[in-house]
Amino acid sequence: MRILSKKTLEVFWMRYRDSEQALKAWLNEMKSNSFKTPIKIMERYGTADHIEDNRVVFNIKGNKYRLIVKYHYNSQIGYIRFIGTHKEYNKIDATKI
Repeated sequence: MRILSKKTLEVFWMRYRDSEQALKAWLNEMKSNSFKTPIKIMERYGTADHIEDNRVVFNIKGNKYRLIVKYHYNSQIGYIRFIGTHKEYNKIDATKI
């Protein structure tokens, strides 16, 4: 799986240093796997939520941070749509971001 907008993650972990290792681990796992369906992602990430428009919400670092990725399963590309604190996540519409 190819993840686009990795720079977004880098900027975030420079601001929130405690997220760096968790985000790097997530990124490495995404890059080394091919998830063909949302179900496959849910099987691997039990706390992730699939929402409309092929978006998945990941809980990062014990749900301290939230990551939204929009997937194109056929082309094996994931687009980072949002990374933020749980409080910031509560202020957005995850289906529209």
